[in-house]
Amino acid sequence: MNQSESPRYPDFTEPVSITENTETSEKKNYGFLINILLFAFTFFSTTIAGVFWANQDPYQLSNFSFGLLYSFLILLVISTHEFGHYFAARIHSVPVTLPYYIPFPFIFLNPFGTMGAVIRLKTKFYDRKALFDIGVSGPIAGWITSVIILVIGFTNLPPVNYLYGLHPEYAVSGIPESGFSFGYNLLFWTFEKIFASSSGVFMPPMNEVYHYPFLCVGWFGLLITSLNMMPIGQLDGGHISYAMFGKKHIYPAYTFFAALLFFGLLGLLQFAGFNNIPGSVNWLVWALLIFFVIKIKHPPVFSEYDPPLGIGRMLVGWFTFFIFIISFCPVPVFEA
Repeated sequence: MNQSESPRYPDFTEPVSITENTETSEKKNYGFLINILLFAFTFFSTTIAGVFWANQDPYQLSNFSFGLLYSFLILLVISTHEFGHYFAARIHSVPVTLPYYIPFPFIFLNPFGTMGAVIRLKTKFYDRKALFDIGVSGPIAGWITSVIILVIGFTNLPPVNYLYGLHPEYAVSGIPESGFSFGYNLLFWTFEKIFASSSGVFMPPMNEVYHYPFLCVGWFGLLITSLNMMPIGQLDGGHISYAMFGKKHIYPAYTFFAALLFFGLLGLLQFAGFNNIPGSVNWLVWALLIFFVIKIKHPPVFSEYDPPLGIGRMLVGWFTFFIFIISFCPVPVFEA
């Protein structure tokens, strides 16, 4: 599930009927049409965002080609995430829809061009293993894709002339160190030290990284993965935690929710003149969304007498918590 995916996953509707009549078939075909149209609109909106990141006019169709690479990469991250969920559900014979992509063309509100995607599981209850496998497959697939994209980006960094081509004024005035910036996470920082620390490699500052499609999408993929890996409510991490710990999932859920409030309150100190604070008011917004919509506790979807997960799945579950730690940005975006 991406940052903006519906918190209704899993969806608690009645199971679909095995008997399919003509009306059901027509509804299914109509549903496929909606999936296709939403994908097309999201391709368009993410391409507009890519044009914007390339420092071109996003509302001139002649600039469309400038955003294609960004659009392809971000849709690849979203799609691998969602189809990770989808195929895991099919393996467990859980009725599931194809992904519904969510376009967002208003780049002045969301410059990434999309609010992610969502799938719906059409069943009321399923076993612990199914919940775990469906929950874990999406974020791991999306995270692996993001890491591959980042590695490609770091190992193929263009020379500084690429940035001068986007901002000719930088060749005269120098590259600014202030402005809208992405925040570091441990994995991005580590890759920068490994791949871009030599004197012959130009590493753009974090306030210019968004001009580089592979770095921008890789960073964004890690961000949305970390958001979804929080072990809270009906986020992917919440599904995983609930499958691993049952009723005891409330302990990590409330701990992480308290951490969100802490980082959000730290962010308020910026308005009092404190700089370089490891927090952001964005986490307060995210905490409110969780409290009122996503919820902190996971609803029951299997019996507490269901057999516990085996060692293999438990290890995978703990690995997802590690993914969260190395992908989480205490301050995702800020004005430097």
